[in-house]
This record gives sequence, C-alpha cells and structure tokens, in this order.
Amino acid sequence: MARFSFFGEGLPGIDLEELKGKLIVLEGADGVGRTTHTGLLKLWLENTGHAVLDTEMTRSALAGKGIRKAKEGHTMGSITASLFYATDFADRLENEIIPALRAGFIVLSDRYIYSMMARAIVRGADPQWIRAVYRFALKPDAVFYLHVKIDDLVTRVLQTRGFNYWESGMDLHLGEDMYDSFEEYQKRLLTEFDKMVENYGFAAIDASRSIEEVFSDLKVQVSPLLNNSAANVLVQPGD
Repeated sequence: MARFSFFGEGLPGIDLEELKGKLIVLEGADGVGRTTHTGLLKLWLENTGHAVLDTEMTRSALAGKGIRKAKEGHTMGSITASLFYATDFADRLENEIIPALRAGFIVLSDRYIYSMMARAIVRGADPQWIRAVYRFALKPDAVFYLHVKIDDLVTRVLQTRGFNYWESGMDLHLGEDMYDSFEEYQKRLLTEFDKMVENYGFAAIDASRSIEEVFSDLKVQVSPLLNNSAANVLVQPGD
C-alpha cells in the first residue's frame, strides 16, 4: 500500500507506491529562520548517511526566473502571482521532488504549498479556490512550523537583511511605510499559519530560541521519520 497520498486528484501517471523517500517541510513567516534550519538539517542528514534534496519556492526551471523577473517590477497582480507560484511548484514537484522520493531521498522543502496559500488568502483569494489549485500536491510526511511573535520577527529582520517590497506586503497598502506594512502583513500571515497548525497537523517549533536550541528540537522530531516504520507517526496533514 502506498505511504504517500495527494491532497486531491494528484499528478497523472504517478505510482505512489514507487515513492520510498521522505518529504519534510519547514514553514513559517519571512525571516523566521527556515532557510538556516533547512541547511542545517541537510548537512546533519547527509553526515548521517542520508541522500538529501533541498528545494524552495521560485527554484523551478520552468517558472523560477519568470517569477523573480515579474517581482522586480512590483506590478504583479494577486491572481497572476498565485498561478505563477502554482506553476513553479508543479514543475518542482514533477521534476525534482517526486523523482527524488522515487530514488529514496529525503526531500527538505523550505516552504511548501502552505506559504503560497497563506499569501494568496491574505491578498484576498477565496480559501476554497486556492486549496483547490494545490490539490495536485503530495501530502508531506511532516510539516515543522517555525513560529515567533511579531515583535521578535520584526527585530530579526531589522538586524539581518531588512525589509523588502513583497515580504512587507507593500502591494496591499497596509501602512504608511515599509516597517508598518511589514508588521501588519506578517501579522496576517501568522494568523493564516496558526489556522493551518490544526487544519494540516503542523508540528509547531518555538523559533524565538537560539539557532542551537531550535535545531536540537528539530533533530529530535525528525529522527523518528528516518525509520520507515515511523514515517507517518509525527504528522498527518489534513485535507
């Protein structure tokens, strides 16, 4: 019996019984530390003898460059953005994620469909519509939600790379400047993520702690997934 399943009809021609790897997702707001911990997990897993593929948004050969180019102009509409990101994800799912799972790799995804749905909903998309857009996606083995309070998130971003147009939701005109807009936009995203914790069975990780503490927690929770018999014990995402 296949261990994986799709949220809906799924991609055609995929034999789920052939997928022997593990799909692990890190989710959370902009600047929360997903990319850092994806990199640390990849290194740790490879050092313990596992083959690993890491993937993230806008890295598909089909749509990645187009999305980055479109974002430079600050004029991309919400529906266009949603469909553009869905195209990027579909390409990575078919040509990167599924082949890696078929080969027995552990796939680490820095964001998954949840970030794209949250962003779309905050920008006014109908929740049922955007969920239907991603019914072709595979359900992950586990989704780790790195969460922090908005004040901690703002401080982190200020101390690191600073604000940018899209992460601040400037297209939504939520504040008089980028600081105010970032705070309001990220609050709305956090609200959507908090709803998903229950709806999709996220494992919540307190990311306000040090990198070492968060990574130690992640290792403890990822370890059971490395045993085939425990593949789906930690998280069972809902529909």
